[in-house]
Amino acid sequence: MTKTGEVRAQILRIVGREDVNFLLTNRIPRRLATQFVGWLSHIEQPLVRDLSIALWRLFSDLDLTEAKTTHFRSLHDCFIRELKDGARPIDGAPDILVSPCDAIVGACGAIEGTRLYQAKGFPYTLQDLLCDQSLSESYRNGRFVTLRLTASMYHRFHAPHDARLDRVVYVSGDTWNVNPIALKRIERLFCKNERAVLQMTLAAGGQTVTLVAVAAILVASIRLHCLNLVNLRHESRRAYACAADYHKGEELGWFEHGSTIIVFVPDSFTLCDNIREGARIRAGQPLLRLT
Repeated sequence: MTKTGEVRAQILRIVGREDVNFLLTNRIPRRLATQFVGWLSHIEQPLVRDLSIALWRLFSDLDLTEAKTTHFRSLHDCFIRELKDGARPIDGAPDILVSPCDAIVGACGAIEGTRLYQAKGFPYTLQDLLCDQSLSESYRNGRFVTLRLTASMYHRFHAPHDARLDRVVYVSGDTWNVNPIALKRIERLFCKNERAVLQMTLAAGGQTVTLVAVAAILVASIRLHCLNLVNLRHESRRAYACAADYHKGEELGWFEHGSTIIVFVPDSFTLCDNIREGARIRAGQPLLRLT
């Protein structure tokens, strides 16, 4: 192992300890840190850019071999990189909803009435997350999949099927880390964090599908092609009408850094065989099946 590899391994061992990781990523001024990193990541000065990306590589398994370009104006430009054409084939089966993003599968499965789990022993309710009683009831006893994006992953997300994006609801909130360590310690974490609720209607059958994009520390911003949502600017809940049509696999937008998407579907869907907690999945691969 090279000297750099040894240093990286030692750093990862230290920050990988649950108590240290939780302290370093949560017990700090979360919004201030998020705003600072957002500012720093947009600096296009070559030295700042190169040092930032080098530091990022030290703490992660960043792989740029699939990127459309490997020359970036800034750290932010690298974060939101596009991929080469064909890098994410889209499953075309009409009964399959595909993953909207590259991710690690978190909690998933059946919704118990309107209750589900962020981690074992840590339940939350649809109403608390979605802030909409009618929408919550549409997923009673339905299915959900939590998709966690790590910092080094591809951060753009896509339509899970041919669908219309009807409405986006922005909900202000905190920026707790959303890694497994925090999910085991902070109750109702997803319901406390800033988030955007994307309500979609499938083109073929008219079923409702909802994607909840959850912000996290250093990751409190998403961009949508049909809207210009910028977080950390509002202090309340806001709804935006969209009526934007998307083909399966078409890009919806991107996280500024990375975070979590929770997918909700009615009980007429089941999890695909490859979906289990801890599994890795890529955008375009099978996620849920219409039964």
